[in-house]
Amino acid sequence: MQFMQATDPLGIVTWFAMLFIFMYIYPRMMLSQLISKIDQSARKIEAMSEKANGLVLKKSGNHGTKHAIHEFTELFVVEPSAIDPYGLVKKIDQTIRNMEQRFNEFARSIAKNKGELETQEINYGLRAAVSLRQMAKIVRHYVEISKKFKNLQIAMILQMQLPIIEKIAESELRGTEAFVNGWPIGDSIGPLVAATYMKKPRSIAEEVVADETSINGRTCFVLKAAGPAPHLGRINDAIEKIMKKHRISRVVTIDAGTKLEGEKTGTVAEGVGFAMGGVGQREMIENALLPRNIPIDSIIIKVGMDEAILPMKKSIFESVEKAKGYVEKSVNRAARGQKLIIIGVGNSCGVGDSYKAYDEVKGVVEELHKQYKKEEKEAKKGGWF
Repeated sequence: MQFMQATDPLGIVTWFAMLFIFMYIYPRMMLSQLISKIDQSARKIEAMSEKANGLVLKKSGNHGTKHAIHEFTELFVVEPSAIDPYGLVKKIDQTIRNMEQRFNEFARSIAKNKGELETQEINYGLRAAVSLRQMAKIVRHYVEISKKFKNLQIAMILQMQLPIIEKIAESELRGTEAFVNGWPIGDSIGPLVAATYMKKPRSIAEEVVADETSINGRTCFVLKAAGPAPHLGRINDAIEKIMKKHRISRVVTIDAGTKLEGEKTGTVAEGVGFAMGGVGQREMIENALLPRNIPIDSIIIKVGMDEAILPMKKSIFESVEKAKGYVEKSVNRAARGQKLIIIGVGNSCGVGDSYKAYDEVKGVVEELHKQYKKEEKEAKKGGWF
């Protein structure tokens, strides 16, 4: 062991060689392994994107549109400038309307022989496919940046985020499948709760239906996006129309809300404020309600970050009765004879516009639950490895 001592020339050379290996060679080896792993993940997400495009293509029944669908998934939306915040909400709303028009036009162009329901299913399938395509491009971008500049830090950051990114990508793919097949998704739970109060709905605004009912002596105007085709609807326009004719004392919203890890899917909670995701509509609704001092109750059914777009799980469906209990508690906060608005916020995919939708969704959810269980059983067959 004499040669390994610091005073021995061979020992000094050996230590310097080891130092060189750890300082220069090991990071390169580590970078090579990381790039190999993240490149594999990028290819996996790209394959998901192609599969999502294939689902839309199959639904359209027009195999000559494969290239057109691929090109359309490159669609992007430029966010309005926020340097001058005055009127920003209206600019965002107009941009969203323009985007929706583009999706509507393209969906109709590739679904020439389809009815309105199937065309709308293709429309929302395209939206999920576009999201998945953007995710695939972003992951590929950072993989290539890591390769080009041999940047270990970027590769490590991407690797740490990939489990979450892959989970979201898988949910977007399953969401595409749900849209093109007309299955209810996790975000459809709000419209489903609202539908249970409807008997003779009528169209009240763009892609929105309404019905008037009495709950515990209070008149309630129930709103939801028109179904069972996938729709989100212009809820803000519907609220404005009702408020022009009636004096509203309270508003109740029901929506799917993102749960924290550790919370149980399907848990129901209540709060205050207008429960609605996205931007544009909610701000306009709040501008109409809050200056009038109208109380807003919020009821959310908790779902995972990926479960909102996944086909509706049984635990989410089973929350309907409990959510209705919270709705009635909110209704009872208004005095007898007063008028309220109840809104089932969310995507109406797979959810019809009357109380009959409950049994229809129940049948689909039970079939999907069997499929989930079968997939879980197949996954466990592989054991630990």
